[in-house]
Amino acid sequence: MLKRVPTGIPGLDEIIQGGFPQGSTILVSGGAGTGKTIFALQYIYAGAALYNEPGVFITFEETPKNILWNLQNFGWDYASLSKQKLMKIYRVTIDSPQKFAQSWEQQIDGIINMVKEMGAQRVALDSITALGMMIAEKIVDHEGTELWMGNALAVRSMIKELSDRLKELDVTSIFTAGTKEDKKTEFSSFGVEEFIVDGVIRLYYIPPRRALFVRKMRGTEHSHRVHPMTISNKGIEIHSHDEILWEALK
Repeated sequence: MLKRVPTGIPGLDEIIQGGFPQGSTILVSGGAGTGKTIFALQYIYAGAALYNEPGVFITFEETPKNILWNLQNFGWDYASLSKQKLMKIYRVTIDSPQKFAQSWEQQIDGIINMVKEMGAQRVALDSITALGMMIAEKIVDHEGTELWMGNALAVRSMIKELSDRLKELDVTSIFTAGTKEDKKTEFSSFGVEEFIVDGVIRLYYIPPRRALFVRKMRGTEHSHRVHPMTISNKGIEIHSHDEILWEALK
């Protein structure tokens, strides 16, 4: 029988047969302001606070201080969980893209060793987009707009290696990724992430509506509807019995 990891996000487990498959890697994607970081934080926090499952939140973008502000805003007691070694915030520091690419193996080893030392059962990485930018090339189009052209094969290799090594430890992970806000059928930054992971969840924010759609979840029957989502002072909640029409995501 497939073991499930409860997400701790109200309403989500109801539409994915009780939780994420244990040991799976889930991609949570969406545009700016859709709630990706909060989603990943809530998954780690709930694991520690509700299920006594140690977790690590890894950030490539936000400072630990900004992450702590998010936690305090929802009344989540990180200090207590940190003392109990149930939750850890870890920032990957980057001197330069070149040095980062050269040291990626060491970065992975450091993450894996930290997971082992903590006995972590959950990991959240925020974000794959920032990670990929470290090995991407910036170009300027004919209108003077700056664009990033990622090395898709290198991004795929990096994500797969980290995902596989976490799977070996039976860790259930969330990787976040940015998407263009006007592309509702876009599920990743570089077009490869969704093919490596076991599940894909897309978040939407079309003011005043927030929504969530489960694109895939291996080994799991899941809802194929778009569900309303709210972010309150308690965190994210999915309204599993309600639906937003796909056409309304404009």
